[in-house]
Amino acid sequence: MTRPSVVFLLPALILSAPLWCQQQVASASLPDSPAPHGLAGEAPDPGPGGEAFHRHGYPTGREESFRALPLDFLHDQKEVWGVFPGQVAKGHHWVPVLATAGITAGLLYADPHVMTYFRNHEKNLSDLNSTFSSYISAGEIAAVPVGLLLVGAARHDPYQTSTAWLGADAYADSAIPPLVIKAIARRERPSQVPVNTPFQDEFFKNSWYGGSSFPSGHAAAAFSVATVVASRYRNHVWAPVLAYGMATVIGLSRITGREHYPSDVFVGSVIGVTTAEFAALRPR
Repeated sequence: MTRPSVVFLLPALILSAPLWCQQQVASASLPDSPAPHGLAGEAPDPGPGGEAFHRHGYPTGREESFRALPLDFLHDQKEVWGVFPGQVAKGHHWVPVLATAGITAGLLYADPHVMTYFRNHEKNLSDLNSTFSSYISAGEIAAVPVGLLLVGAARHDPYQTSTAWLGADAYADSAIPPLVIKAIARRERPSQVPVNTPFQDEFFKNSWYGGSSFPSGHAAAAFSVATVVASRYRNHVWAPVLAYGMATVIGLSRITGREHYPSDVFVGSVIGVTTAEFAALRPR
C-alpha cells in the first residue's frame, strides 16, 4: 500500500465515527419495539409508558415522506460533510476513526492475497456471481424500499411507507460519499488486473470518470437500506438478521466476482451504516 493511498482513506474513515458514538450514548432502557409515528411534521405517538420513543439517544424517531425527501436529502448531506468534520477538527470521535483506519489498513494489506485466491477459483463461484451481478444486486437493493412502499400503501400503514422513504433517503445519502472518494482514489478493479499479474499499486490508475473500485457503492447502498430496516423493525428478530444477512451476501459477492477488493467492501459498508444512522435516521 502506498503512502498516498492512506491519505485518501480519510474521508471514508471520518464518516464511520458517528455509528460508534451513537451506540455509546444509546439508552439501555430502550423499548423493544417502536410505536408507529406520524409522518414528517407530526408528533410521534407515545410508547407503552406514555413517553415518546427514543432512538439512539435522540428524543424522538424520524419519519419521512415523498414531499419532504428532497430537502431532507440536502439536509443530510450538510450533516455528513459539514457537521461531523467540524466535530473531528475539535478533537471528537478519534477512537472510532482510528479503529476503522486500522481495520482498513489491514484489509489493504490482505487485498492482494484474497483476490489472488478468488481469481484462481472464479469458475467455482460462477453461479453466485451470476446471481449477484452488478445490475441484479442494484435491483435487489432497490426492491426493499420499493416493496415496503407498495405493501405499506396497500395496507394503509404509514409507518411502513415512512420506512420505505427513509430507505430511499439512506440509499441516496450513501451514494454521494463513495462517488467523491472514487473520483480521488481511482483504484483499478480486480477484474482489470491481467491474469498472472500481482495485485499491487492499483490506486490512481483509472480516470476519474472511468470508474473506481474504492469504495464499493453497492456495499454502501446495501448496508444503508439494511440499517434502516433493522432499526425500524428491530422488535422482530428476523428483520435485522435478514436485512444485514442480505447486505453481507451482496458485499461478499462483489469480492468473489472480482468487482471489488475486501477493503472496498468494508469501507463501503461502513459508509452505508453510518450515513443511515447519522443522517437518514437522525430526527429533525
